[in-house]
Amino acid sequence: MKVADIPFVNRKLKKHYAEAQHAPVIEFMRVQSGTPFRILVATILSARTKDETTSAVVKHLFSHIATPEDLAAASIENVTEWIFPVGFYRTKAKYLKELAQVLLDQYDGEVPKTVDELCKLPGVGRKTANLVVTAAFNDYGICVDIHVHRICNRLGLLKTKTPHETEMALRECLPKRYWKGWNRFIVAFGQTRCTPRNPNCHDCPLQTVCDRVGVTTTRKQSA
Repeated sequence: MKVADIPFVNRKLKKHYAEAQHAPVIEFMRVQSGTPFRILVATILSARTKDETTSAVVKHLFSHIATPEDLAAASIENVTEWIFPVGFYRTKAKYLKELAQVLLDQYDGEVPKTVDELCKLPGVGRKTANLVVTAAFNDYGICVDIHVHRICNRLGLLKTKTPHETEMALRECLPKRYWKGWNRFIVAFGQTRCTPRNPNCHDCPLQTVCDRVGVTTTRKQSA
């Protein structure tokens, strides 16, 4: 895949996303929607956790709390119970409690609007910050998770070794008009078509531009 193929790839990914209603990310986007605080918390919970699990936990958690004030007032024991079984739930419960207090003490209970400010919050890395900027504030960010990193490299658009390198490379080569949708389009594609092992290359809408078309190995893939 070349940089010149990006408009074609984006069109195909967007079409696939519209048709892939069974992709777990679709339901996660639905339950994640709402206030910037809700989006931030849901995104923190989604790290190292399947979207199906995150969706169920987010619904449960927000049946108990709705604001930073609610979260700050809740006990650590309750928060831990409410967010089980997301990955690293005990650590995330600790981060969420700290996050609520920082928002109240330093940001008047409001979620900051920039990647740099968001990255100062407990439990927030660049992936989360970029997604929040995009989903909560409709601003420009490039959220790079394992799907985006893997598929951008598999297609041949990039040759990067880490998600951070992928984000920086995409900021250079991906036209800004595609930034907001790139993550969710690729995640849905990665969950339903271009899976880590044995990707379904047959009739893939991107096979004409993919550097790895025809990959059928069951070995663990790095790209």
